[in-house]
Amino acid sequence: KKPDVMGSVRRRRVNKSETDTDTGSDLSPGEADHGADSRLEPDTEKPLLSGSYWLTRIVLLRCVAFIYLVAFCVAYNQNKQLIGEHGLMPCKSYLNNVKRYVGGKIGAAALAYTPTIIWFLDWSDMDTNLDVMALVGMALSLFVLVTGMANMVMMITLWVLYHSLVSVGQLCQLLETGFLAIFLCPLWTLSQVPRRCPPSIICIWTFRWLIVRIMLGAGLIKIRGDKCWRELTCMDYHYETQPVPNPMSYYMHRSPWWFHRFETLSNHFIELIAPFFTFMGRRMCMINGALQILFQVVLILSGNLSFLNWLTIVPSVACFDDASLAFLFCSGGGAKRAVLKIQSEDASGRTIKPTKGMMIRRVVNISLGVLIGFLSVPVVTNLLSSRQVMNTSFDPLRIVNTYGAFGSITKERTEVIFQGTLSPDPKAPEAVWEEYQFYCKPGDVYRRPCFISPYHYRLDWLMWFAAFQTYEQSEWVIHIAGRLLSNDSSVLSLLQHNPFQGPDPPRWVRGEHFIYRFSQPGSSSAAEGKWWIRKRIGAYFPAVDLQGLRGYFQSRNWPHPHIPTQKH
Repeated sequence: KKPDVMGSVRRRRVNKSETDTDTGSDLSPGEADHGADSRLEPDTEKPLLSGSYWLTRIVLLRCVAFIYLVAFCVAYNQNKQLIGEHGLMPCKSYLNNVKRYVGGKIGAAALAYTPTIIWFLDWSDMDTNLDVMALVGMALSLFVLVTGMANMVMMITLWVLYHSLVSVGQLCQLLETGFLAIFLCPLWTLSQVPRRCPPSIICIWTFRWLIVRIMLGAGLIKIRGDKCWRELTCMDYHYETQPVPNPMSYYMHRSPWWFHRFETLSNHFIELIAPFFTFMGRRMCMINGALQILFQVVLILSGNLSFLNWLTIVPSVACFDDASLAFLFCSGGGAKRAVLKIQSEDASGRTIKPTKGMMIRRVVNISLGVLIGFLSVPVVTNLLSSRQVMNTSFDPLRIVNTYGAFGSITKERTEVIFQGTLSPDPKAPEAVWEEYQFYCKPGDVYRRPCFISPYHYRLDWLMWFAAFQTYEQSEWVIHIAGRLLSNDSSVLSLLQHNPFQGPDPPRWVRGEHFIYRFSQPGSSSAAEGKWWIRKRIGAYFPAVDLQGLRGYFQSRNWPHPHIPTQKH
């Protein structure tokens, strides 16, 4: 009788496949994917089944990494000027105030009040601390973005680094998204499709719960806030008065009245009705995800709202499973083929035996669901309250937050324009006042609105808030004026144009208050190249010089700007 050679070969192949599966968590980065690719049968190029989230995880991780990359780029380019050693609002001063408030010690109380690793760093060179944190964050997020691979250690590092910056003045929505992304990943393994760490449906639902809360919070604050949302007239003003308009805002503002009514009704539907589709089965959940992404894309195209809209797209991705996202991956790509193999094995009952580590991970996932549910109680209570507040956290780590935007719409756009003069007498009729220009906020009426999303000029954004307050409420505006009087390079790096680039800085600086309106397309103003028409309201703050600001700076413990040496 002839030996069963082919049967022996088949048995060896099966044993080898099982061995590879059992040791999948020990493979080096990418080996699990390539190993799976080499063992696929030719007939595996078939549609992916619904209900799995391997590819969803890859897309989510890359999206989160992209937002992290932008956020750390903004931090690297602007933190030194804003919260650095000689920044407008130095974080060292803030941390010293917190330290005194909690009893003069860096302990649990200080960490609870301001959770940041800066407490444990050398404060003698705060600028270096801020730069290193931003650079490490940029490097890690770039790796995840390019490879689509991450583990919990990397995502925790990104979250801690950004949390440390948020605690001294950044954007907190990314904290919740980044925290949830930690639980998408295996603990150590770096692989796009780590076989022993399937995506948790609990984690997927925490992302879905996040987009539901974001949209309901935004929708409810509008209905309860400005009456123009109920009268369907808010979009008559939004494009012109939003923080940083872009070129599309100019044209969208001039849309017909009925189109603005349609926009407002659509906004209410997407924010107040569509989120409930999430709980109505796979197809309706995907419809909600598509609506939310489309809505955010429209907002991105019509205004510069930092990376907020990009960030809101991230949890919307969790509304889609592998079958619906397969078109984003190449047919012969390693990730897609690996998922096809896993689905084929699961369908034939050849699932891997749960290990101790996998059981522990299930406990962790359940604990995550319980934690998010517990921390959501005050958030839901706030959503149901007639006194709803927006963009607030109810826990010190800002894991679960309440969100909202544009609950009140300003009907007129006002701007603060910094001006300087070399004249010794600011009241002299012959004094020539020249204007400073910011990178994006309206100033020169002939300058086209910029398009910078998802990047974010934080000072431009802050100036939008300052314009409908007084300088007494925004004292840092006077701090800027003092720095301009000394031609301070750190503050000037946040501006696009300094009219005093010669050896002599301005002798006086003042703030003028203007109303800005878009010019009418086809009008004589537009024919002259004007994007804006402005009208002076009055002085925002009076003309100041360095000597006159000495007492003002001393009373607030601000370092007095250095009076530059005159060159002749």
